Amino acid sequence: MLFLHLSESGPLNPGVASLLGVIAGGILVWVILRVTSGNIVSRARQDGEQIRQTARTEAEAERQRIELEAEKRIAARREELDQELAALLADVKKDQARLEKREDTLDQKLEKINETERRLEKRESRIRKLEEAAEAREQELTAEIARIRARLESLSGLSVEEAKAQFLDEIRIEYAHDGAVRAQRIIEEAELQARTRSREITLQAIQRYAAEHVADSTVRSVKIPSDDLKGRIIGREGRNIRTLEKATGVDILVDDTPGVIAVSCFDPIRRQIAAESLQRLVADGRVHPSRIEEIVESVRKDMAERIIKAGNEAALEANVRGLHPKVVEALGKLHFRTSYGQNVLRHSIEVAYLSQIIADQLGLKGDLARRCGLLHDIGKAMDHEMEGGHPAIGMEFAARHGEKSDVVLNAIGGHHGDIVSTSPYTPIVMAADAISGARPGARRESMEMYIKRLEQLEAIARESRLVTEAHAFQAGREVRVIIDAQRCTDADAFALSEEIAKKVSDEMTFPGEIKVTVLREVRAEAVAR
Repeated sequence: MLFLHLSESGPLNPGVASLLGVIAGGILVWVILRVTSGNIVSRARQDGEQIRQTARTEAEAERQRIELEAEKRIAARREELDQELAALLADVKKDQARLEKREDTLDQKLEKINETERRLEKRESRIRKLEEAAEAREQELTAEIARIRARLESLSGLSVEEAKAQFLDEIRIEYAHDGAVRAQRIIEEAELQARTRSREITLQAIQRYAAEHVADSTVRSVKIPSDDLKGRIIGREGRNIRTLEKATGVDILVDDTPGVIAVSCFDPIRRQIAAESLQRLVADGRVHPSRIEEIVESVRKDMAERIIKAGNEAALEANVRGLHPKVVEALGKLHFRTSYGQNVLRHSIEVAYLSQIIADQLGLKGDLARRCGLLHDIGKAMDHEMEGGHPAIGMEFAARHGEKSDVVLNAIGGHHGDIVSTSPYTPIVMAADAISGARPGARRESMEMYIKRLEQLEAIARESRLVTEAHAFQAGREVRVIIDAQRCTDADAFALSEEIAKKVSDEMTFPGEIKVTVLREVRAEAVAR
């Protein structure tokens, strides 16, 4: 209508005509889209309905499948439960049968117990009757004994106490001799067994610890390659050698012996420092006071380190713990000490192990015995600096530096018999010390010289007419002399010990000390046949 109205009104404007064309095209597009979307929606609804129908069918089939599977599982589980229930019922029946059987057995036992109780009651009744009869009989016997005792007292004229004392006196007199003989036999058997057992323990200890005993002596001389170098060591007007002596504290002896300078000092460590300093000076070739002091100081530091190292190694080898650093240092100093050619530190370690072996054989503490043995000669590390014997010095030194065990202190102070032994470990250390030092080869003394020295010691002791026997003990450190008790008195025994000691000092050359012990005793022997 709009178009007709416009056509009737005359010719159209081109712009209006274009606008009308666009409007007409838009309307046409809208109409087409409306028709198309209606078809698409219709088809989408149909497809959706078909999908819903298919989903319902599949869900129903899945539900039926799940229900079928669940029914199968329920049926299988029900069958398993039925089988388990049947097994439980069978076990219950077996248990019930067993309980019924046990109940029958308990009934039988109860019947037996009742029967036993009835028999015991009858027996108790008989026992009570017998006890009453026994009491009556005892009363009768007591009365009879009293009548007999009164009659005996009246006939003998002695009371019971007097008769008993007289009887015991007669028995004592009659069997006194037999008792003495038996006691003597027991003592002899005990001594024989103790001697055999001690020999066995000693041999086992020696076999189980077989080690080298002899150590090289500390260096006492230094080789000089030429006399020219010897003159340089002496120095102008002797200044170099005086500097060395002052720095080391030793005496340096230079004589006509070619190629040798001797070092003399009572302190083995200072002697070692001087010898090594000389060796380093010879190797270096530069000899003047400042160089001497420098080398001596270097050697002294090295020596201190070596001493500590040697002490720690000894404590570790002997497995002894808890030692004070000063004690470890003293052990290290023993490495440079020798006793008749035997290195004192190696000797101490050996005594430690021998003491442990002997203590183990006797049922004592091996670790404590090992500690006693390792420290027994600790006083030798400083005995040249202090007055007194090394046992007393060592005991005081160990007590001052943390050794709290009275057993160890007594072993240190008493291993040469200087003080009374208060524990069994002291004689153990004494025995181990004697084993270590007394064996031929342990010290620089040949077998022939060792035997000859012991024979000479015993011969000197037997020179007196009062002496019946003389025996050397502890590697010649002690001689025990037995005298005739009927020919001399106690005062004669003391005088004889002084006389023998003086002869030994005058006629023999020996290391250390020799103890002379004179024994005066009366021996009584009897033989029973």
